[in-house]
Amino acid sequence: MINQDELRRLLMDSESDRVERTISTKNTDKFGEAICAFANDLPNNNQPGYLFIGANDDGSIAGVSITDQLLQNLAAIRTDGNIVPPPALSVQKVSFEQGDLAVVEVQPHHLPPVRYKQQIWIRNGPRRATAGEAEERILNEKRSHYARSFDTLPCRGSSLADLSQAFFRTTYLPLAITDEELIANGRVLVEQMASLKFYDLTAGSPTFAGLLVFGTNPLYFLPGAYIQFVQFAGDSLSSDVVNETLFSGPLITLLSDLDSFVKNQVVHQRPVGASYLREQQLFDFPYIAIRESLMNALLHRDYQSNSPIRFYQFSDRIEIQNPGGLFGAARPENFPKVNDYRNPALAEVMKVTGYVNRFNRGISRIQTALETNKSPAPVFEKDQPTYFGVTLYRHPDYENADLLQ
Repeated sequence: MINQDELRRLLMDSESDRVERTISTKNTDKFGEAICAFANDLPNNNQPGYLFIGANDDGSIAGVSITDQLLQNLAAIRTDGNIVPPPALSVQKVSFEQGDLAVVEVQPHHLPPVRYKQQIWIRNGPRRATAGEAEERILNEKRSHYARSFDTLPCRGSSLADLSQAFFRTTYLPLAITDEELIANGRVLVEQMASLKFYDLTAGSPTFAGLLVFGTNPLYFLPGAYIQFVQFAGDSLSSDVVNETLFSGPLITLLSDLDSFVKNQVVHQRPVGASYLREQQLFDFPYIAIRESLMNALLHRDYQSNSPIRFYQFSDRIEIQNPGGLFGAARPENFPKVNDYRNPALAEVMKVTGYVNRFNRGISRIQTALETNKSPAPVFEKDQPTYFGVTLYRHPDYENADLLQ
């Protein structure tokens, strides 16, 4: 975070495209749009942008109350799922003689364009605006100059014919882009795909994200991109196999099939007496805990590996293991407080399609679901460089549920 002298200088600079001021403390959309615009860094400042809350347009301090709750709300914008891919930002309360400010420092994102509620916001001089076709093209070009994640790299040897264009147009595009933006831009299909990181115009081929989400046969290019479900009769790998199922195909279809399978064939529940007058549902394995574990595996796995995601059900537990250990800033010592994304384009897809509601909440949702069901706590394998795993234990008293209070 900048020092107070630099902060004062920016605060009074009415022409700067790195500064936005507001006296509102409740307009979350305004905050999100400003953060999105700074993260896109269309002017190519390569420096942070600053949102000052509690400042008038002329840079004077307005004297509004900067509460801890406001600071928490501002910090939560990064992971509330409305802004994708999530930008790097920090929030701080700064005190002056005239009053306090909340300062949000936003770093330029290495994977623009960044969207807030499906729209791309940019800085146009001292003002904020939505991006037109020309601005969006500039942001896409900027992305190609940065180090790219595997999912946004072009898959050489593939072509547009390897994608289900109708599926993209009818299923995903209406969720990702507003009608107004679609009409205003008037772009052809490959340009629309490129703006969402599914196609590389320079290479003339789909990206790996495009093949994973809309590919007609993703396994042809990514042999490990499937989930292997095996149900064992006992508690070890040497037990008899009761059921074996393979989940593959375009990610959106795979997610839907997997969700139905977990609900209908894995999770069991029965009513138990919570008190003399009230019943509640007891699960052998809580649906939310399994679902979040699988979403986490699909989102964070290493797709360059030929190994599948293992989804093994034993008589006393479920083990879910994905190729690739903790990634980037996430480390065993800061797990699960710090998160990072190996596949940011896929993270955006899962948010847009509703399979992820908020970023960095999956682990806490798993823990809460198990605690609510009074199941044993999950065990995470987070120290391995080549894989990440979680074990969910079956409720120990599920068969004697009538005895529970």
